[in-house]
Amino acid sequence: MQVSRRKFLRGVSLSGAAVRVGLPPLAAMFNSNGTAYAARDKGASPIESRFLIWFNGNGIPERYWIPSETGSDYALTPCLSPLKSVRDYVHVISGIDNVAARLNGQGGGHFNALTGLMTGTGYNGRGAGGPSIDQILAARIGSKSRFHSLQIGVAQESHGENVHRNMSWAGFERALPPEMIPHNLFDRLFGIKNQSWVGRKKSVLDLVQSDVSDITPALGQADRHRLDEHLTSVRDLERAISSLPPDYGKNIKEPEDVTDLTDYPRIAKIQSDLLIHAFASGQTRVASYMLTKCQSLTRFPWLGLGGNRHHDYTHNNAGSAAQQRTMRDICRWHVEEFAYLLERMKSIPEGAGNLLDNTCAVFVHEHAEANSHKCNGLAILLAGGAGKMKTGMHTKSHNSIGDVYLTLADEVFKTPLGKAFPTAEEKMSAIV
Repeated sequence: MQVSRRKFLRGVSLSGAAVRVGLPPLAAMFNSNGTAYAARDKGASPIESRFLIWFNGNGIPERYWIPSETGSDYALTPCLSPLKSVRDYVHVISGIDNVAARLNGQGGGHFNALTGLMTGTGYNGRGAGGPSIDQILAARIGSKSRFHSLQIGVAQESHGENVHRNMSWAGFERALPPEMIPHNLFDRLFGIKNQSWVGRKKSVLDLVQSDVSDITPALGQADRHRLDEHLTSVRDLERAISSLPPDYGKNIKEPEDVTDLTDYPRIAKIQSDLLIHAFASGQTRVASYMLTKCQSLTRFPWLGLGGNRHHDYTHNNAGSAAQQRTMRDICRWHVEEFAYLLERMKSIPEGAGNLLDNTCAVFVHEHAEANSHKCNGLAILLAGGAGKMKTGMHTKSHNSIGDVYLTLADEVFKTPLGKAFPTAEEKMSAIV
């Protein structure tokens, strides 16, 4: 039996709303080689590549983050050590310039750095001057998906609703704020809103059992096992969300208003799991993920750091050995969360490979060394196997972030970028 990759398990909530649970990539969806979708979807078509841009605020301690060696034999630095299990999927690129950060006389400030990084335009005092790279790609490759793109966030801190919390832009001054509340993101993906779910007394899976019963007998043993694992992961997500404080995310005005800062690592993983579900079930091909906001003010009690906020550590005596070690530990946690995302995608079979094989993930910060608001010499990570990207190495470059996006758009997603991203000038042979 062939199964459409667009099939959902469906049900109806008590309120009459349609409920849908996306299916994982099943063997029955692909041709015999696992290299393309089966012909029932109006002609065999290649497995779709996904694009993710992943961000955390402030910068890095370069001595602990950027490898000394180039090529494939580079040593993982203390900050990059969490990538050990997926290093063959990762390309470390240092020396990248954020040209647009210096536009409009902003001198590389936090807002200008972020808007330049994402849109290639300068911060104009109210927002970005054009669409962000995720939205440029979403307009070209996301139109057939349920969601053209998803904007996901984690840390509810830093300056309320202003530009610090926006990395995605639909166009001139048109911000697309990230969804930072797991409950809301779950409801959006699964389409359920009624009191039994709000109170977490029932499972969304209860509403789709009839569809599960209909499809299961027609699946092979491996697909049955894969579907069972997928549904179990959905139930685990429900339990994780229900374990959060009931007032999480309500009435947040300042960082100190957050119910429990120690929830951040747990929420990061929930949001990553929800993103992975959306990618695996074909609900979107494009997403942005904001672990912390621009000019992050996050505190880190789970790292034993209760005294200062992230931004304080990057500026107050930032060059001291003790402060650099603190930044090392903070940035290692950032990379741990990125590694978790990659490892989970790698664990999900898709066709002849896995979900990570068909993903292009870009990890960026608004600065290199944050104390000096350094916007040249940025270090980024490219991860995944989409479009035969070169991975498993460290490259020193003198290109701009626009050149990175130009290469990915043209060579990985086969959608010429042209001048849609203003600072894009030349493609990089080091990437593909």
